[in-house]
Amino acid sequence: MADENKIVVESEDGDTAEVTDLSTVAKSDQQAEELTTENNSTVDELTAEIEKLKSELKDKNDKFVRLQADFDNFRKRTAKEKSELAATIEQAFLKDLLPLLDNLSRATEAVESSENSDIDSLKKGIEMIRQETAAAMGKHGLEPIETEGKMFDPNFHQAVSRINNPDLEEGAIAAELQRGYIARGRVIRPSMVQVVNNE
Repeated sequence: MADENKIVVESEDGDTAEVTDLSTVAKSDQQAEELTTENNSTVDELTAEIEKLKSELKDKNDKFVRLQADFDNFRKRTAKEKSELAATIEQAFLKDLLPLLDNLSRATEAVESSENSDIDSLKKGIEMIRQETAAAMGKHGLEPIETEGKMFDPNFHQAVSRINNPDLEEGAIAAELQRGYIARGRVIRPSMVQVVNNE
């Protein structure tokens, strides 16, 4: 390229000399300037694109941090509400049991203060307490599991003994030894039963 920019000049004496072609040099400088301007323009565009991407990334990061904080707050609030709800239910249940505790206290005092306790009134008092207890627990979804005239079902009954009884069908419940209960559709204690086994 350096040779292309040179021009050979011959003098009258016949001497030759190489002279740089200034028009070529000027063109080269102009091309270099254009390349520099083009490169500067490309660099500016890339710098602007990088800044734009950095700004978008910062915005997305801020949104993510806010979203994570909102989720943490929601989780804490839900746990607190759950705890408060459980405490409210527990308090309501205990409040319903307070009359039973009062009646048991009265029955105990009556038996202790009387030398000749009236058995019939004591039996009535105990029966009233049993009924109040069943009503209070029924209010909270407790239901007894029916066993009379039913067939044995391992989902609801626990067989503790077998008995031979030709009057009853094989697998029928002969007797209930301990009552079982369901609360809101779930067995909380199966009935302990005696099952017919005629084999």
